[in-house]
Amino acid sequence: MKKIILLIAIVSISIGFTSCEVADPFVDRVASPVLLLLEGSDGIPTSGLTTEPTIPSLISTDAGAKLKVYELDKSGILDKNIGIDSIPVSGLKISYKLRSGAIVSEVETDSKGVATFSATWKALGIETPKAGTSVKLIASGVYKEQSFSKYFIISGK
Repeated sequence: MKKIILLIAIVSISIGFTSCEVADPFVDRVASPVLLLLEGSDGIPTSGLTTEPTIPSLISTDAGAKLKVYELDKSGILDKNIGIDSIPVSGLKISYKLRSGAIVSEVETDSKGVATFSATWKALGIETPKAGTSVKLIASGVYKEQSFSKYFIISGK
């Protein structure tokens, strides 16, 4: 009988130790203050659902992409006739960087919330681009004192 009570006590204590909350070892994430949608040189926008979209760009010209920046107005979220409204953010400084951290270009969003990126393939570290050549980039900025970043890949076609 004492062995059974001891066994139950040991199992209870082990369950107590294994059910403790452990801190997340990864970096805390904060929701972006803006919605960022990328568009390639072909004019086709990404869905916005991929974490690292690939944007096509012609190898015969400079590499380029468009980043559309929107603030989401959620005040009408409970009204089926209004819903969530996307408001373009103008005059916002966007830095385009290589993943190494080197800044390639800095632009401001226009009145439609579009920050157009354009750089030579050589500036991106590619001497002779070929179809399928790709470069990993980051677009980042600060909106309402909160920083944000969007990772993406430009692929030559």
